[in-house]
Amino acid sequence: MGSVSPITSPTAEMTNFRKLGRHAGHRISMLRQHSLLSLFLNHERIETTVTKAKEVRRLADNMIQLGKEGSLDSARRAAGFVRGDDVLHKIFTELAYRYKDRDGGYTRLLRTRIRVGDAAPMAYIEFIDRENELRQSNPATPQPPQRVPLDPWDKSRLVKQVAPPKEEKISDSEL
Repeated sequence: MGSVSPITSPTAEMTNFRKLGRHAGHRISMLRQHSLLSLFLNHERIETTVTKAKEVRRLADNMIQLGKEGSLDSARRAAGFVRGDDVLHKIFTELAYRYKDRDGGYTRLLRTRIRVGDAAPMAYIEFIDRENELRQSNPATPQPPQRVPLDPWDKSRLVKQVAPPKEEKISDSEL
């Protein structure tokens, strides 16, 4: 019987999320159906703790990808994750259309304050490219033009042209 590599073991796949101090059923219920993800998709901006916002960001990006696919299978997968027909309709119409040209990075995390009582760091999570943003999106940075790779012989000749040979300094004691 061979050993299972850590990359393909089932336990390695299960550690790709934050525990959030809750048992599995409570965590899944909180993120999926009842509050955070559905509220975020519906309102497009919520304030929560930083760790919960990072987890919601990951799930929301996956929901937008499903909306952009637009197939029946992706609609059923999204319906198993969020609650409410209005939220599903919004994913597959409004949000999918808004982000059709964007490959990823649909959300932004803005840290706001430290919560009184338990000193938890709070943050706003919001969709980018929407009305009433807290901070405007930066324009896309243009990619630099691709340079043609140099032949090693040409490269060595260029290096010799740029760097002149070093001259030895003659000290006074040697004279």
